[in-house]
Amino acid sequence: MSGTGKSSVLAGLAQRGYDVVDTDYGDWCEWSEDDEDNMIWREDRISTLLSEYQGTGLFVQGRVSNQGKFYDSFDEVVLLSAPVDTLLKRISTRTTNTFGKKPGERDRILTDLIAVEPLLRASATLEIDTRIPLPQVVGAVVGLTQLAR
Repeated sequence: MSGTGKSSVLAGLAQRGYDVVDTDYGDWCEWSEDDEDNMIWREDRISTLLSEYQGTGLFVQGRVSNQGKFYDSFDEVVLLSAPVDTLLKRISTRTTNTFGKKPGERDRILTDLIAVEPLLRASATLEIDTRIPLPQVVGAVVGLTQLAR
């Protein structure tokens, strides 16, 4: 969900030497043919990424409606979360991403928290409340790699 710290966590993982893919950027997503307001992963690209990855630790970030098709390919599915007041404060002050600055975007975030976050929570193998310090969040995610081995 917007404002949970996904980009910051990915940056922390990359600093620790892990491979990260933020599917919000690049050519990983496309608009759904069935729902023009819905982004989906380009399944060919994600399948290739996951089947051909040869490194020791890959973290993929994304929130799209077809992500569940790939859950069997992941060791863990982590939901980063925070209370709505925390999310809105972060979004209003962040300088790395403009999404959420406009009233319509903020409304979309609030709607997604009600409609989408419970679905993500139900399919996650772990939820991390990102109000804890960022190094602890990154450490918790890194700890998952130790469990998977």
